[in-house]
Amino acid sequence: MNIYPYNVFTLLFFMILPVACNDNTYSEEHEKTQHKSVYLSQIAGQWYEASPEKLIQQLSEMFNKTEQDSIENILGLILPHAGYMYSGLTACKGIKATENSSYSKIIILGTSHKAPLENIVSIPSVDFYETPLGKIPLDTETLQELRKHPYFREVPIAQKGEHSVEIILPLLQYFKKDFKLIPLICGKLDIETTEKVASILKNFVDEKTLLIASSDFTHYGPNYHYLPFSKDIAQNLKDLDMGAYQYIEKKDVKGFYDYIEKTGITICGPYGIGVLLCLLPSKTQTKLVDYKQSGEIVNDYQNSVSYFSIVFTGTWEKKERISMNISTSLTQEEKKDLLKLARWTIEYVLEHNHLPSENEIPIKITELMKTPRASFVTLKINDDLRGCIGEIFAVRPMYKSVLQNAYNAGFKDPRFHPITKDELAKIKIDISLLTHPKKIDNYKEIELGKHGIIMKKSYYQALFLPQVAPEQKWNLQQTLEHLSMKAGLPPDGYKEGAEFEVFEAEVFHEE
Repeated sequence: MNIYPYNVFTLLFFMILPVACNDNTYSEEHEKTQHKSVYLSQIAGQWYEASPEKLIQQLSEMFNKTEQDSIENILGLILPHAGYMYSGLTACKGIKATENSSYSKIIILGTSHKAPLENIVSIPSVDFYETPLGKIPLDTETLQELRKHPYFREVPIAQKGEHSVEIILPLLQYFKKDFKLIPLICGKLDIETTEKVASILKNFVDEKTLLIASSDFTHYGPNYHYLPFSKDIAQNLKDLDMGAYQYIEKKDVKGFYDYIEKTGITICGPYGIGVLLCLLPSKTQTKLVDYKQSGEIVNDYQNSVSYFSIVFTGTWEKKERISMNISTSLTQEEKKDLLKLARWTIEYVLEHNHLPSENEIPIKITELMKTPRASFVTLKINDDLRGCIGEIFAVRPMYKSVLQNAYNAGFKDPRFHPITKDELAKIKIDISLLTHPKKIDNYKEIELGKHGIIMKKSYYQALFLPQVAPEQKWNLQQTLEHLSMKAGLPPDGYKEGAEFEVFEAEVFHEE
């Protein structure tokens, strides 16, 4: 039997884990030793000045150049998130319109430029965000409440260095005071999930809340692989952007999403905009305060990005609190269907040599199966491992995670050759649905059989699912020795300098 079962270290696993910061302004050692609950800006010195003095001067000059009267009763904004030299003045217009309003809570709906999130909103697990202008406290109580709902999960790579949120923070620090921040990174959301996410967030907005959707609009040119026209570029870009704005003005989320699908318009933060529009009261008024194209700013339209500053005004409607309770336990029938989906996926790929489309899936996709959940799919023949691939963080709906990892386990596990038709009848399939990992202070806290284990030491990392130790009849020391060797370390590599996270799993298998 393979003594290192459940090897997950595919590209997908590394993609979802936190990545090292390559920032030349703040040291990682400073972050580790001084600010364990602080997220340090990863874009200072690149997207804006890293020196506090120079940054204040930069912000002062931008706001002084901005001519914008205060607007009363602002509930939300749509702001751009390019570098300040491009979109800074447009962003300042929207923020300056809030001059006579104070907010105790600001929710930023950013977008994920790096992590392929689907029907999930990533939330951080720190207490503060820090820029060169100082720390911004997070509304940790609200974030903790959001974690109770499966659509809100921490995906470290989505948070790390995501400029759609970070670019707005110094602007707010300079112009607004004494607020708590809720930074949310929206993945790709269908209309149903957009409405669900908004309905949950409605529990946490009041007259002292400001909503900000962070998005740039059309990305035109060869750099963005989007060239729908080659003449009258400035006017055509404006027409395209204003077509999207018409749906925003009417708060028509479905029309907005359909327009994006129909035109292919390259708006980079549409789902944060969608959530914002669903959150706003029905009588909200929309005002366009600025529109710019980077082609105009730099006098070059070979590549151009469009920027809007949009203001929404009105008053929040008083509504009863919406329940956030949702069942997370699969029925036996749902488990059988997911196992059926995993086997069918492998059969389908063997027959067609590509993954199936959504409308070909042969099982009923229940509401619970649509919620984001991380999974592993394990293949065995006569109790010997034949493939096992999965993901640690939820980045897509449960059923899609199972489908993708069934394919990965069958055809992409680097330790084995791809599954053949002759082997298929001999294979037994296990599915493990994971809880979110949590850090522990000491490996002695690990409970074998209950906890899956993630060990990290420098650049080395390895994982065992909860069922590994009992199946191998290992004690804790043996488990950690094998985990160390799996990571490429000596057997005692776990004893000093290693960090551990644990998770639990709901495991079920074919009869």
